[in-house]
This record gives sequence, C-alpha cells and structure tokens, in this order.
Amino acid sequence: MGKYVSAAEAVKVVRSGDRVYVQAAAAAPSVLTKALTDRASELRNVEICHLHTEGEAPYANPDLSESFHVNSFFIGSNVRHTLATGNGSYTPVFLSELPLLFRKKAVHLDVVFIHVSPPDKHGYCSLGVSVEATLAAIENAKIVVAQVNPKMPRTFGDGILHVSEINYLVEVDEVIHGHGMAAISPEEEKIGAFVASLIEDRSTLQMGIGSIPNAALAKLTNHKDLGLHTEMFSDGVIDLIENDVINCNYKGVNRGRALATFLIGSQRLYDFVNDNPFIEMRESSYVNDTSVIRRNPRMVAINSAIEVDVTGQVCADSIGAKMYSGVGGQMDFIRGASLSEGGKAIIALPSVTKRGESRIVPYLKQGAGVVTTRSHVHHIITENGIADLYGKTLRKRLDEMVKIAHPDHQEWIEREYFKMLKGS
Repeated sequence: MGKYVSAAEAVKVVRSGDRVYVQAAAAAPSVLTKALTDRASELRNVEICHLHTEGEAPYANPDLSESFHVNSFFIGSNVRHTLATGNGSYTPVFLSELPLLFRKKAVHLDVVFIHVSPPDKHGYCSLGVSVEATLAAIENAKIVVAQVNPKMPRTFGDGILHVSEINYLVEVDEVIHGHGMAAISPEEEKIGAFVASLIEDRSTLQMGIGSIPNAALAKLTNHKDLGLHTEMFSDGVIDLIENDVINCNYKGVNRGRALATFLIGSQRLYDFVNDNPFIEMRESSYVNDTSVIRRNPRMVAINSAIEVDVTGQVCADSIGAKMYSGVGGQMDFIRGASLSEGGKAIIALPSVTKRGESRIVPYLKQGAGVVTTRSHVHHIITENGIADLYGKTLRKRLDEMVKIAHPDHQEWIEREYFKMLKGS
C-alpha cells in the first residue's frame, strides 16, 4: 500500500545518476517536477525523460544542467531549447514502440512520476488523460510516485492501477493542463473541407489537436457512423459524439468505443471523458500498433508536416537539422491506414509558412528528417487542393504537388526540382 507524504518528501527517492520518467501531455505531474527541481543543489546527473508535456518544465533550465538532463521522446515547446543549450537530448522512437524501450530494458528506469485520480472504494486510481507509455514505466521503474488529484478524470481502459502499485502518494488539487479551441483561419477551413471530402460514412478517424483537425471535424456533421481510433483527441470530437455522428459502431477493433492513448483539451473535454465508458484509454503499444489500426475498415489517418517535397517525402520532426518535435505516431497511423481496407493516409498542411516560405518544396532542407517516406503517403492536402500520390510515378507526383503549392511558388518549385535532377 502506498503512503501519503508531501511532495518534498516524495521526491527524496530520486538520487544522483537516476533516470526519471514523467507522465506525458496534460497529465504532466507538475507538483512533483517542481519539487524535484527545488532539490537541484543536492542532485547531479539526473535524467528526466518524457514525451511532450504540458505546463512548465523548470528542470529544463540550462542553469541546472549539472543537476538535470532532459531526454525527450517527443520534443515539446517547454524543453525545445535544451537541445541547443546542451542540457537536453532527443531519442527517436515510434510512439507504438516507446513502451518496448522500457520493457526490453533498452532504457532502464529508476523512478516514475505519475498523476492519478484518487483511489476509489476498491483502491483503484486512474491515469486519466494520459496512458501512452506510463504503464510500461510503472512496471519497470524501481519506485512509483504519484500526485493524486480529484480533478483528474477517471477514464476506462488500461490506465487503472491499484494504490498498492504506488510507493508514494502526494495529494494535490490542481487544474489539469489544457487548451481551448483556437480560431480557424480561412486557409485552415479550406484544408478541413478538402480533408472531409475524402472521408466516407463508416470511416474510422485518427487526427490530432489543432485548427486543421478541428476544421475537418466541423465539416463532418452530416456524416454517419464514424469511428474514432486515434493516439489523441480534443474538444472537436465532442459534438460529433453527442450527435451520434461518431458512434464507433462499424470499427474493426474496440467496436462501440472511442480509442485513444492521451487527451488534451478544455475542461469541457475532461468533464466529458470523466467516468465515460464510451472513451477507452489504452497503452500506445496497442492504440498505435499498425496491425491493430489496419483492422479498422476505411481507416483515415490525418497528420501534419513541417514540409513535404515533390516526391512525397514528409518532414514532420525537424526544421533542417534542428529538431522541433519528434516521430510520434505519424508513421504508425499512416501505415495502418494504408493497409486498411478502403483506408486513406493523409498529410494536411498550409502551403506556406507564416513568413510566406513554401512548405511544398523541390527538396527537403539539408539535415531534415523523413518521418514518413514517399512510398507511404496517399494524399497531401493544402488550401489549394488535394494531391493524390498513390501509385503515381515521381514525374506525376511532381505535377500533383506543384498544383497544391502556393501559386507564388509553383514555378520556382518545378524549376529547382529539374535543376537538381540535371546536377545529380
């Protein structure tokens, strides 16, 4: 049986040289990480690893580099600076495989910090809005420390654990990290409409957070019998679920349930998923498993990119050689959708950056990472239309990609591509 202590007392279990895994996304246990950071003067060479986390990451302060090193499995904005300042690293890994890194002991863990709902009358807590690789971390860490929060939603699925599995519990009463619905630009609305045009009734959807997914979801109100099997979702699905557009009745796996591995949204989302058996939270090794995803007929994967070249190579994790985010689950779902009966693999992005630079390019920037290869993508969508690349030669792909680029850049793209070919 775990015991209740203060945050300051709980984090004393971390010793110099330890590796600590921190639960991800909106469930980031900020009270614990703040208490650990307060011990910086007592610690040396503690590695803190995690996927993207919401909220502050005080341990990522470069001034504390002798005490803490950040190892990101997906790089969030709160730790992005650490790669340049030298107190951070990035480990490339598919989200589907992250639990295996812990189970195979490729990455050993000493301590795991988690964020749970209070134990029920049977002694069971819920990991709430983020399961991802946390179960594997709990299984393989020597010590489990939990902040226990009455505001954490209780969700169904894999993220249920008995209080006896937790060594130390810290009572908190904190608002769960969240995001509101951002305004949708005219370009994003056009992209959303193009995406929605490819979605048939009885399709199963994977899409993330942001204006483009929300714009697409807003165009689906007249669709019927959609499913949801996605690594994460946000507020945009709530109205569709409540209006029986998303009912998951024709999914190939977990029929009748919306499947995810983490959630980020507003308080409305957290209230909606709380104690809601329609929402099933599972580990990323299951949710993002290509062999599971492909069992959903008409699986539609909708992902974004930083830039895409005219052959269909997708850079989604770096700006040139500068790491920006991570591999995440894009390839898990792109491949799963590609193999699904009637499935569609979609990359959706604005045609230009905020500075007016083309995101459809003749060739990727030097050092850019290819997250999704040219052989995996079916459709690339911008506000200018849909490029259908499936089964197309490189020459035909060029024509498809040029037409969805911004008109100001189309001639340059074509000219530079052929210039590159002549020089090779």
